[in-house]
Amino acid sequence: MDTIYLVMPAYNEEANIEQVISSWYPIVEKIGGESRLVIVDDGSRDRTYELMKQAAGNRPLFLPLTKKNEGHGATVLYGYEYALGCGPDYIFQTDSDGQTVPDEFWEFWEQREQYDMLIGHRCKREDGLSRIFVTNVLGMVIRLCFRVKVTDANTPFRLMRAEVLAEQIGLIPKGFNLSNVLISVIYAKKNLRVKYIPITFRPRQGGKNSINLKKIFGIGCQAVHDFREINRTLQKN
Repeated sequence: MDTIYLVMPAYNEEANIEQVISSWYPIVEKIGGESRLVIVDDGSRDRTYELMKQAAGNRPLFLPLTKKNEGHGATVLYGYEYALGCGPDYIFQTDSDGQTVPDEFWEFWEQREQYDMLIGHRCKREDGLSRIFVTNVLGMVIRLCFRVKVTDANTPFRLMRAEVLAEQIGLIPKGFNLSNVLISVIYAKKNLRVKYIPITFRPRQGGKNSINLKKIFGIGCQAVHDFREINRTLQKN
């Protein structure tokens, strides 16, 4: 029986976290075995972690974790490394803001044996034109820096074969802001088996987004520099 660790980062998500747990927990229950839902609190300043601990009281397959604040990419990477240490067959990542739809997971799960990674393509986006613009610019930066085309590099809806992720994760710098983007790039450059599946991407279901355009611009400028350095490393592997 295949097992899965479903990994989510969370930062100041007290408005969403209980509903998100209730929506996604049935997936690990249905898959069963040693499968787990793992939510990593990124040093939230609200009641996110407190609510997570309360929710774990009657959900034995839910593991609430917390750590110091480092940002989304570093928290995702922390979750992956934790999950890999527990030995599941697959790792799935999504975010804790309620923008993704749990029912769409099962199409990914049905095709898991055929691919090293299945990623959601956000073709039904409802999160604003500015976010779509950022995604398009990111795609151009990736082509410029890495010479590969990636359909939707940063989608927080991805199912990965754990043994393949374990082989590649060492190429991602500790604390890297765009860890999912880099994973997408690595898989593309190495011609690993990847498939994009259309998904729905709803507006944030509650609370406020902690990333604004000013922060995105700063991250983007740093990413161009980092991507060039990382590409040199990838070319050696």
